[in-house]
Formats: sequence, C-alpha cells, structure tokens
Amino acid sequence: MDNAVKRSLIAMPIILLVAVGLAWAGSQGGISAWGVPVFALSVALAFIIQWIAFIPAFAMQTEKFFDLTGSITYITVVVIAVILSPTVDGRSLLLLGIISIWAVRLGSFLFMRIRAAGEDRRFREIKPSFARFLLTWTIQGLWVSFSLAAALAAITSETRVALGGFALVGFVVWLAGFGFEVIADRQKSNFKAQPENKDKFINVGLWSWSRHPNYFGEIVLWIGVAIIALPALSGWQWVTLISPVFIILLLTRISGVPMLEARADKKWGGQEDYEAYKANTSILIPKSPSSPQ
Repeated sequence: MDNAVKRSLIAMPIILLVAVGLAWAGSQGGISAWGVPVFALSVALAFIIQWIAFIPAFAMQTEKFFDLTGSITYITVVVIAVILSPTVDGRSLLLLGIISIWAVRLGSFLFMRIRAAGEDRRFREIKPSFARFLLTWTIQGLWVSFSLAAALAAITSETRVALGGFALVGFVVWLAGFGFEVIADRQKSNFKAQPENKDKFINVGLWSWSRHPNYFGEIVLWIGVAIIALPALSGWQWVTLISPVFIILLLTRISGVPMLEARADKKWGGQEDYEAYKANTSILIPKSPSSPQ
C-alpha cells in the first residue's frame, strides 16, 4: 500500500467526523423530519449523492461528470431542505433561487469545458486508485456541505425573519460576485477559442485586473449568500457562517489559486511578458492594471 492510499484512508474518517460536527452545529435550533434534523439529513444527502456517482465513475474510469454531479448535488440538497421545511418563507425561496441559478450556470459551464478538453488533468493519477478517487468524491461532499451550510441553516431554522436590509444587501453582493464570475469565465473561453491565442496566457478584460477574477467572483457570491442567511441564524447555527471562510481558504490555499499558479509558472515562467503580468497584476482582488501589485 503506497503512501497516497494510506493518506486517503486516514483522511476519510477525519472528513466524516468534520461533517458530523457541522451537521450537529447546523441542526441546533432547526426543524426535523421523521425525528431527524433536516440540516443533518441535507449533509448526509450531499455525501450519499457523491458515493452513488462514484460507483459508475470508477467503473468507467471517468471524471467527466464530477463537476456536474457537484452542481446537481447543490440543487438537490437545497430543494429537499425547502420541501421538508413546514414553513417556506421568502428567505428560503431567495436562497433556493440564487443557489440554483449559480449551480446550473457553473455546472453546465464546467461540463462543457471538460467535454471539449477530453479530460480533467487533476484526475490522471487519482482515478485508477479506488481509495484516492473515492476520497476525491467524499471531499466534494464536504465541499458542498460547507458551502451550503449558512443557507441550509437559514432554510431549516425554526427562526423565521421577514426579508429586509440583510437580504437586499446580500442579494446585491451575490449578484456582483455572480456577474464577475460569469464575465471572467466567458472572457477566458472567448480568448482560448481564438487560434492565435493557443498556448498563451490571458491578460485581457477582467484578467488584466486579477489573475483569478473568476475565483474572486465565486468568493463574493458566497459572502452574499451568508449575508442573506444571517438574520435567521442563532446559537450554534452561527458556526455555519464558516461557509464563505471555507470557500476563501479552499480557493486561495488548497485547490484553486495555488494549483493554477504552479501550473502557469511551469508553463510560462521565465517569459518576460508573463513575469511582467504576474508582477503588475493582483493575484485575486481586482486592482487597476496600471497599478503595480
């Protein structure tokens, strides 16, 4: 048994323990169905969907519907939480709407991208290993659970608060982040579609203001979701406000920015134009391209 497999086997129970802790905290002050907290049921559902999808994915040795499954999970979990709530208020419907819009857009975008590319290079070494590939799907279950935590807590909370200033501010923040992400993704797709840009790095549009504007938009929109959810939270449910913090740490310290920066450095490092771009362009938070970082 190699070290990667051992680490995967060790990580699995740790991830599940973290999920149990999140489920417990988010369930406090929340509604129940069949004697079980709906928040906890939602977290369990997020993992169950991943494990079911893992079976054909491993059998066929494919990662092509990994991201699509994630998006479907977001929508399914939120819809079920709303259905199981005895009282559906405006806040729940607003959260359901914006999360579904985001998930449909991003899921379809990522699915079409991997179909065009033929593969996701992150999975080349992982998918032949049962333990490592299963861990990846399990991590996605945790990702969904943490991302949705604040929204799920608000939807399943016994506390119902009429829509007000927090909802309006949160929606505006979400809309700004969503728009930023959509524009950034579209600009990059259009850039890569031009034959003359083959093997070049993008440095135009929002990408001249930030090296990762799509991730900036992703972070901002989840902050908006947390702001909308905030008035309905109480007690241990406040722990679920870790949602945007989790997104920030994940994208800036683990799987997002670090991986892409390392890949870009390997491909274009040492090139004068790339080094100038890197030196004068913010890594995440947009800044005027005329202002040195």
